[in-house]
Amino acid sequence: MSKTKKQTELEQQLQELTLDLQRTRADFENYRKRVEEEKLAKFQSGQELMITKLLPIVDNVERAVNHLPKELKSNSWAEGVVSLQKGLNKILEEIGITKITATPNTPFDPNLHNAISVDEADGEIEVIAEELQAGYSFKNLPIRHSLVRVTRIDKPTTDSK
Repeated sequence: MSKTKKQTELEQQLQELTLDLQRTRADFENYRKRVEEEKLAKFQSGQELMITKLLPIVDNVERAVNHLPKELKSNSWAEGVVSLQKGLNKILEEIGITKITATPNTPFDPNLHNAISVDEADGEIEVIAEELQAGYSFKNLPIRHSLVRVTRIDKPTTDSK
């Protein structure tokens, strides 16, 4: 009888150890997943930080190209600046950064646009009058809102003929 009692105790101990091992494995798997998620979040946060630091340079190059005098368009230095702008835009596109649409008469969206001023105008719909600074999104989330001037217009009427 003593052997059966000892055998029962050993079987119970084996079950407890097996359950402990299963819990430890599950805990380790959860830990591994959590560490991987944290690592990915830190990497993405670092990417966003780098991108936001780079955007003012992109803005300055764009301003330089937009204000390039006509007489300098064929200048090799000016062509280099234009090439630099194209290269920067290509890299931004390749890493998933897109410009936020903020053209005149498009609807104002506070999730994408930051209104710097609102023109005094009668109307029901707020639309963009002018983009003052480009906004950008990264992986479909805004990382910098477009700075815009907003105006109001009447709702477009639809003719039912």
